[in-house]
Order: sequence, then structure tokens, then C-alpha cells
Amino acid sequence: MKFVLSHPLCPEGMEMLGSRAEVFVANDGDPNNYLDQMKDADGIILRIAKIDRHAIEHSPSLKVIGKTGVGYDSIDVAAANEAGIPVVITPGTNNRSVAEHAAAMMFAISKNLLEGHKETVKGNFMAVRGLGKAFEILGKKAGFIGLGAIGRETAKICRGVGMTTLAFDPFLSREQIEAEGCIYRADYDEMLAECDFVSIHVPLLPETRGMIGKKQLGVMKKSAVLINCARGGIVDEQALADALNSGTIAGAGIDVFEQEPPAKDNPLLGAKNLLCSPHSAAQTKEAVINMALMCVEGCFTVLDGEKCLRVADRSVYDHPKWR
Repeated sequence: MKFVLSHPLCPEGMEMLGSRAEVFVANDGDPNNYLDQMKDADGIILRIAKIDRHAIEHSPSLKVIGKTGVGYDSIDVAAANEAGIPVVITPGTNNRSVAEHAAAMMFAISKNLLEGHKETVKGNFMAVRGLGKAFEILGKKAGFIGLGAIGRETAKICRGVGMTTLAFDPFLSREQIEAEGCIYRADYDEMLAECDFVSIHVPLLPETRGMIGKKQLGVMKKSAVLINCARGGIVDEQALADALNSGTIAGAGIDVFEQEPPAKDNPLLGAKNLLCSPHSAAQTKEAVINMALMCVEGCFTVLDGEKCLRVADRSVYDHPKWR
């Protein structure tokens, strides 16, 4: 069998995959750029990459698509389903890593660490000591938009350091949210207005695209901090840059961008009080190994003719190929 990889997996994943398959590593996030390799590929594994209908339809031997991580907004799942191709994902493998990253951003911004570092290394030792920007997080309110596995793990960390946690999730009842130790909010605009930190933990869907824009940022506290370790596109980047530069909110921690890598003229890159990272929240040693091994194992399951249940849409198994 043959696998195409958008980018190499960790050594453990490469070893597992290579034990059964011929492997081609493209080092390119768009399979349309290497359709010559896709024409006889049984599987493709994507990291920070995409695959659209055109690439799927021009990969006649393709039987499985693997995605390290749980987000699959960069994959045309409908086109894959139409072809009977399962999209294997790796739920649960990076929950703790992303949660720790979100919490780390809260700590770094609340202590003004980025500005403190920059001024110290420039020799301006006294420049930020008396600015009064740093604050304690004990007793602060952290609001969660989405209380899935990563949201719950982040909320647990926040409560562990003395924060009060609130949550909005349209798919969970009051009882379910309260059972996770959070205060229930039926409206996220209401929650935005009362929280010191707002952390986003929803997938990128048509209904979540742009759900944090000028209006929502405008109701937040001037002292509030926004954290997004979910998906770019959920937050309107221009609106967030404007809010940071105007002092509408105090700061933001962003691990994801609508276009990745972000363009040099992305308004966020020059915004005040922004801490950003290169979509690396899930890139801890532990999570990278877990994602790779689970992804490869799931892809092998599919190629062995069995149904892997860790897929983006289980209705793919209604396709005649699977009957």
C-alpha cells in the first residue's frame, strides 16, 4: 500500500506507517500540487494541510484520509463521503496539551510577560515595572464558549488556580454544564460582558465562523482577555486587531489564524497586547506521538476493510463500498 503525507509525522509515527506502507512525504499542504503522487495513493495523512473535492476526485486509488488532531474543517468531508472515503481523526490525543497552552496564555498575558521580556532584553529594566498592567487571576471569571473535551480540561485548570468558570454550549444542558463545575449561561453575549477571560473551544462551522466580531468584542470588559486555541475564522481578525489597538479589550492570546501561515499584512501581527503562537498548542511531544499513532492505526483499520469509528462522519459507512 502507498501513503502520501502532507508533512512528516514524528519518528514513532513514521516507523509505524513505514512498517506496512510505501511513504511519500510532500512537505506541501495542498495535494493538488502533487496529484502525480496521489493517483496511486491508498491513503493520505494531513497535518496542517487541506484536501478539496478536486484533489479527492483526482485520487482514484484513495481509500482513507487521516488527519492528526480533531479539527477537519480543511477537509471536504462531503466529497470524501460521496466517494466512500472515511476521514480518520484523533479525538482526545491533544486535550491536555491544548488546555495547558490556553491556560499558559492566560498566565502570560495577566503577568504582562511578553512586554516585560522585550523591554528587559532591550535594557529598559525599569520600563514596565510600574505600569500596573499585571494582575492576579485568583478570583477572576473565565468564560468558555464550547465545553467539549478541551474546554472542560481548560476549565479544570482554571478552577485549580482559583478562578470561577462559566460556560456557554448550545449542545449541553444546564445540568451537564453545572456537573462540569461551570456556571451555566444560555447566551454567550451575556457571558462575554461579565468575564475577565474568554476562551474559545468550538469547531469552525458555518454557524461559528465570525461568531466573535466587533459587536461581541464591544460588550467585553476593557480589562478582559480573549483566548483562541480552537480555529481561525471563528474570530474576525480585523475586528480583534481594532479592539486591541483601541483598548476595547486588554489583550488576546491567539494560536490559530484564518489563513495559516498568516500573511505578513495580517492586522493581528501588528496589534497591541497580542500574544500569538503558530498553531502549536497541540504540538507537545506527548500529543504529537499520540496523534500520529492513533491516526496511522485508524488508517490501517480502514485499509484492512474494518470500520474505524474515529471518523469525521460515520455516515460514510452507508456508502455502497461499505455494505
